[in-house]
Amino acid sequence: MGTIDISYWNLLVGLLMMGIPLYFLWKFKTGLVQSTLIAVIRMLVQLFLIGVYLKYLFIYNHPLVNFLWVFIMIIVAAETALVRTRIQRKVLLIPISIGFLFSVALIGIYFLGLVLKLDNIFNAQYFIPVFGILMGNMLSVNVIGLNTFYSGLQREQQQYYYLLGNGATHQEAQAPFIRQALIKAFSPCIANMAVMGLVALPGTMIGQILGGSSPNVAIKYQMMIVVITFTASILSIMITIKLASRQSFDKFGRLIRVFKENKKNV
Repeated sequence: MGTIDISYWNLLVGLLMMGIPLYFLWKFKTGLVQSTLIAVIRMLVQLFLIGVYLKYLFIYNHPLVNFLWVFIMIIVAAETALVRTRIQRKVLLIPISIGFLFSVALIGIYFLGLVLKLDNIFNAQYFIPVFGILMGNMLSVNVIGLNTFYSGLQREQQQYYYLLGNGATHQEAQAPFIRQALIKAFSPCIANMAVMGLVALPGTMIGQILGGSSPNVAIKYQMMIVVITFTASILSIMITIKLASRQSFDKFGRLIRVFKENKKNV
């Protein structure tokens, strides 16, 4: 059975379901109605435009164009991380860009070349979706992890200086804060992984089944999606923290002001 298309009229009918959450957000005066409407409109416009773009990207299917698209995703993701963490640009921009680029390239090409064994790993049909899902997961994890890492350093500077004063290296003194960042960022991922297929069916697998793939094929793809997103996410945050910490301390090992002025500690 092939994919069942959704007409624009039926899509409109489906969007009417948003009236339910909007009603409760309005009834309890959450102040989120306007932002929700704006988010939905932006989502619709952006997905429509990307759908049009990807149609021609898949037709053209040139490696340089595909790499350019991935590069644009990395820049947008890095800028988004700067906005959501409110960490200073000089501290974070280059480290997180390098972390994203290295992780998505290494894990993405490993998956496409060694697991899927594609003849052309730069085929847009596989290259763009795989790199896109990696970028999305890395972004959310890095925002949580970096906020936790730097907020912890600011809040517990005495612990950091105590460790340094007792002979710990710079890396050893940062270890407790990296530990907390990893726990905060990856605990939800691990919890979701543990119940996947039992409590919840993941969206990627459902999408493939609805698209006509057999459940066995969809399950194997879902397993690998979980593995590559988890691996790329933890690799990217470790690279980012390693590089960003070089810009975060002065020559005496003291933490500089990393957050912008109106950043509230988490």
